[in-house]
Amino acid sequence: MNSEQITIKDLARRMNISAATVSRALRNLPEVNVHTRRAVRELAHELDYQPNYMAQSLVKSKSNFIGIVIPNLDTVFFSSAVIGMQEVLSRAGYYTMICHSGERYETEIANVRNLVSSKMDGLIVSLSGETKDFSHFRAVQKKGIPLVFFDRVCEELDVCKVVVNDYEGAFNATQHLIQTGRKRIAHLSGNKMLSISKNRMEGYTDGLRASGLEVDPELIIHCGFNKEHIAAATMRLMNLPNRPDAIVVINDPVAIQVMLILKEQGIRIPEDVAIVGFGNEPVSTIIDPGLTSVDQNPVELGRVAAQLYLQGLENKGIISKPETKVLKTQLIIRGSSMPQRKHN
Repeated sequence: MNSEQITIKDLARRMNISAATVSRALRNLPEVNVHTRRAVRELAHELDYQPNYMAQSLVKSKSNFIGIVIPNLDTVFFSSAVIGMQEVLSRAGYYTMICHSGERYETEIANVRNLVSSKMDGLIVSLSGETKDFSHFRAVQKKGIPLVFFDRVCEELDVCKVVVNDYEGAFNATQHLIQTGRKRIAHLSGNKMLSISKNRMEGYTDGLRASGLEVDPELIIHCGFNKEHIAAATMRLMNLPNRPDAIVVINDPVAIQVMLILKEQGIRIPEDVAIVGFGNEPVSTIIDPGLTSVDQNPVELGRVAAQLYLQGLENKGIISKPETKVLKTQLIIRGSSMPQRKHN
């Protein structure tokens, strides 16, 4: 079997017509008669002809490919966001090329450069956990390539962004823990430079102050998303002379790791320590006890990111007033934060 990819020239040679005629027939253009169009399509199907979209993009100024850069493929949150994007983009006739940084800054830079050199029409991006410098995105912007950020956004660049109300989500999570009787509430945060970390931190601290509780710096740790750092941060909190009775955690994967560590240490959830995560991932309903979590509706987040992107394309990548869309969150209460029992 011939493993070489069939080209338009191969089809033209088989049918003894010009490559230009084959190209027009495949695009179903009326200047080619109906019988020839049908014959070309039948031969293309028989030989499993696949268009080379990347080669076409070198000829045309538009590839119909959009690059998506996410920090992690392991979480349902980001895969769900991509599903939402593809749902909108495919209806508009666009294909996607997905890269993940693995939470590494250098990989993110390489992903962005490779997508730009591959002639993507534009990029939709969520930052890695290590990203502190945004010069690679400034370079994309200078080239006039449409750029949209979602969830973990670059606040320094004047481009379209879509986020959830991280402040509201963290505020409500903190207030919920206070209402269930917790007084000493810790926070495990992400990279200080990430917008989600800043906004969730602000929601957490304001949630404490709104109920007259002091913000204790020793209860706040920026552990990021590295497993070793998460484990060290969890044990640091548990080894405090006056350890916390609840923890608001940056996201569900980190929260679940914290829960597993506490269980290994014989620390009961929620009796000794209550936990609230962010993301409402499916595993939150499987773990015992179920994880209370802030739902971010990632599919809708992805849809809105794609819609903002398409709006930018309609304006040839030039948006006079870049939009920031903020979606609402919802606290989903489960067993990990049930009220403390009152002792007589």
